[in-house]
Amino acid sequence: MSYLLDTHTILWYVDASPELPLSIRDLIDSSECCYSIASLWEIAIKQSLGKLNKAISIREYARICSMAGFERLPIVPEHLERIKTLPDIHRDPFDRLLIAQAQEDDLTIVTRDSIIPQYPVHTVW
Repeated sequence: MSYLLDTHTILWYVDASPELPLSIRDLIDSSECCYSIASLWEIAIKQSLGKLNKAISIREYARICSMAGFERLPIVPEHLERIKTLPDIHRDPFDRLLIAQAQEDDLTIVTRDSIIPQYPVHTVW
């Protein structure tokens, strides 16, 4: 099974935050995981709005993810086409894209988000 890390999962993993349960960190460390380029985009936007610390650059987040063995998941037309079929449950465009990517690529999303599991997508946490 392959996993797609939600943006907050990446942030908490990189920061070694206690918000990320040890069981989830162990799952991430022992599994095939990927991260969406959309998550880096979301982090950049939040940094530009002052909602996230800018101490770690987007390039550094990508480097840390790569060093952890996470595969970078690009955004492809099939993902965008899939978004059009999603029910209007979640308003967050980044989460909608992650859901579409997980559906299209048969990935399980590692997330604490309570809305994402309302979609026909596999989640853990």
